[in-house]
Amino acid sequence: MKAESVRTTLAIPRELLEATDQAVLEGKARSRNDFMVQAIRRELAAQKRAAIDDALAEMASDNDYQADVLKLETEFAAAQWEAFLLEESL
Repeated sequence: MKAESVRTTLAIPRELLEATDQAVLEGKARSRNDFMVQAIRRELAAQKRAAIDDALAEMASDNDYQADVLKLETEFAAAQWEAFLLEESL
């Protein structure tokens, strides 16, 4: 299903527009619009990855979280060992 498009106007530096046009001429995008959409999607994905990385870094230094993880690992250790032994016996 194609996403709904909305028209908007952007003011961008001339050199970016010229570089975009060159990319289109080289076949790296079908149009200016496609190039801009690709660029925006890449940037949003990069920002999302950065937010996830920040959250993971925060968890790594969160003592309460680390204690919870250790508790869960301890509680599941026996079940994991049993599953491993069962798989090895097959």
